[in-house]
Formats: sequence, C-alpha cells, structure tokens
Amino acid sequence: MGTSHLYTTTTTVVIGAAGGCLVIDPAVTPDDIGVLAAELRERGLRVVAGFSTHPHWDHVLWSAELGTAPRYATTANVAAVRKHRADGIRIADDEAPGHDPDLFGRLTPLPDTATTLPWDGPAVRVLEHQAHAPGHAALHIPSEHVLLTADTCSDIEIPLLDPNASDAVADYRHALRLFAAVSDVRHVIPGHGSVGDGAELHRRIAADHEYLDHLAAGGGDTDPRLTEEWLVKSHQAHLEYLTSTAGGR
Repeated sequence: MGTSHLYTTTTTVVIGAAGGCLVIDPAVTPDDIGVLAAELRERGLRVVAGFSTHPHWDHVLWSAELGTAPRYATTANVAAVRKHRADGIRIADDEAPGHDPDLFGRLTPLPDTATTLPWDGPAVRVLEHQAHAPGHAALHIPSEHVLLTADTCSDIEIPLLDPNASDAVADYRHALRLFAAVSDVRHVIPGHGSVGDGAELHRRIAADHEYLDHLAAGGGDTDPRLTEEWLVKSHQAHLEYLTSTAGGR
C-alpha cells in the first residue's frame, strides 16, 4: 500500500500468481502513479487487473506505465463516470494536473451478479453499496484479513454523504452495517487516512454512526475529524441536505 501526500490518498496493490498484481485506486498525482509503476517494475510485478472503488475523479486515474490490463468497477460506477467524465477530467486538471485524459475513467463493468474480481490471485470479494457515491464498492480479501473501505470509515474524514441520493444517511448506515458483518478483519484500509486493525475498524464504524446520529439531531459539529475548512463546509452541506429532505429519515 502507498499513501499520497495529496488528501492522504491510499493506493493498494495485491500480489497474485506468477508476478501478476491487482492495483486498486492508483492515486493521486502523475508523479505518485509514476513512482508506483517504477516500484512495481523493480519488484518484477506486472499489472494484470485494476479496480476503481467509486466514480470520483481521484479514484478513476491511470497511467500508460501501468499497462493495458482491464480496470474493473461496478456497473453503477461505470455509468456515473461516463455521465460526468468531462467534469471529472476538469477537476483532475485543477487538482493534480498532468494526467492522460484518454485513460481517465476507462473502466470495465463487472457483471451485476459478480461477487468477486475475475483475476488470478487471492479471492477479492466485492461489497457494493451506495454510501458516498453511486456504485461504491468495498473490497474484502479474506485470506489476508483485509477490508478496503474506500471513501468510508476514515480516521481523518467525517462520513461524506452523496448529495444526489434520496436517502444518503440510510445509504451510509447500510454500508457501515455491511462492514461490521465482515468477520476476522485484521487490517482496514480507507481511501483517505491511515490503516487500522480490526478494533480500529469497529471504532470507526461506531464513530461514523455517532456522527450520523448527531447530524440527524442538527449537530455533529464537534466531531474531532472536522479539522479542515473543506470538511466543515461538507458538514454544513450535510445539514442543508437533511433540511431539504425533511430530516433525512
């Protein structure tokens, strides 16, 4: 796993058979991805598959240095990327300029019935949910006792709700229950933040439920993760969202 200085963004590599590897959410600057590609080459690894956890711009990036392996995603993720691709490329140019727009968001949809990734390596379970973004997916690697939660269960970010969802709070709580039901997790890897152990996963699940409880009551502004201006603005947007949806149910 590697972590970019930009947004404390994580990239995860899973080693498979015969030197093949799976690259999950490579991020986030072109230099970051170039370093990743160089490290893979130095270790004699070749990318045989990629995975995008959700459609936000910093999770659909790629580089020619990583090769032409299929980059999987849920069907809903692929649809969202296609719909908003121009906007995503514009934001990427603003936030981390230099990415190849032709490779941006070029994803292969998994069959709707797929529960694991089609690759020659450890079994990787796909846990689709709708928290934070359409077609969001967590990945569970049972043999490694690892749960990748993407842009949920972060130690540095509050739950970030999807403003276009009809019931974003319920969607987020569903994802948290999904994670809590995964047994024998020894390592949790968020899309932004630090790796934690199994106890930390459940601490973060509880913290996220507590934030949502306070949010529903018109609070939540004392969450210790509200350390940056953009997070405070996101919290205010959550309050406005709940008002516009008659209390968030």
